[in-house]
Amino acid sequence: METKLLTPAELGRMLDKTPASLAQWRYQGIGPRFVKVGRGVRYRQTDVDGWLDANTVQRTGEEPALSA
Repeated sequence: METKLLTPAELGRMLDKTPASLAQWRYQGIGPRFVKVGRGVRYRQTDVDGWLDANTVQRTGEEPALSA
């Protein structure tokens, strides 16, 4: 099974966040899991999908499983 790898710029466009914001999330340990490829960072689409699912809420005021 082939897993799509997203760059920080691609994920940033998807989430309307800057790559710098994603770097802060990585430093803080929040946001989707990531993969180090040499000195670069990539995000597995499956990890992003799982993170989005875990942060999906039904109503205002409901706390997601993870925060960012």
